[in-house]
Amino acid sequence: MHDQKEIQDILLKYGEPESITWLNDKILKILADRSSKDLFMAYSISNVKFDGSEPVNFEGEKNDTVNYFRTHYASLLQIARIYLLSAVLEQDLDFYTPKVATIIEVADTGELETFLKYLVLLPNPEAYKNTAVEALRTNIATVFDAIALNNPYPATYFDEQQWNQMYLKAAFMERDLGKIESIDQRANEDLARIISDYAHERWAAKRKVDPLFWRPVATFLNETLLNDIQRLFESDDVWENRAAVLCCIHSGNHKALELLNNYPEAKEEVETNNISWNTLKQ
Repeated sequence: MHDQKEIQDILLKYGEPESITWLNDKILKILADRSSKDLFMAYSISNVKFDGSEPVNFEGEKNDTVNYFRTHYASLLQIARIYLLSAVLEQDLDFYTPKVATIIEVADTGELETFLKYLVLLPNPEAYKNTAVEALRTNIATVFDAIALNNPYPATYFDEQQWNQMYLKAAFMERDLGKIESIDQRANEDLARIISDYAHERWAAKRKVDPLFWRPVATFLNETLLNDIQRLFESDDVWENRAAVLCCIHSGNHKALELLNNYPEAKEEVETNNISWNTLKQ
């Protein structure tokens, strides 16, 4: 996904010329001196030169980088910081990769959020996998959201255990599960078991489970999970009924399809209104 030229073009179009000149001078000095201190300072004090208070209005432009920035409501400050990191990494990946990692270790919350959101735009983003995984441990919702939501990084680089940890933590923190990318592609049998176990804990405590939480179980419906789906069908919550229908429809499991036939009204309601996982709670 990396395209430094597109990031540069965005910055040139929307940034103040004086601020861009300042940033380019900093980049040249960092590269000339091979200075990690100057890199840290430039990343940190960019907030003096670039507006971080509101998202850029991209005026209908369309390319992958613009679309990604638009999805995350990127400010000029965030774009400038990612451009800075991208520019030095582009010139000397081996030298600056550990330097960038060190910067992020001591970054404040806002700087860390920027890094995690736009990590996929950097050269060799896999080098920062430890930073991304470490972010899963946070209880700061904005930091967790930066890596977990509307971000292709986890689906591309996390192993199964890391992915499952992120998905469960997102449910536990009551984040918007509909914004996690590639859920169907990263579904796995172990996660299906974890989802069932977690749901049973919630039910035992008389607490609700987000209907979207069930999406990854569809192709792994064993007897335990089929009982869970039956419970969703019998729920007074229409969203849980719809989730049960979607699980059965996408399962390819004959027992699930037989179960679905016992609830024709719920099935018809989903099919008639073209309800999918992406529209379930809209």
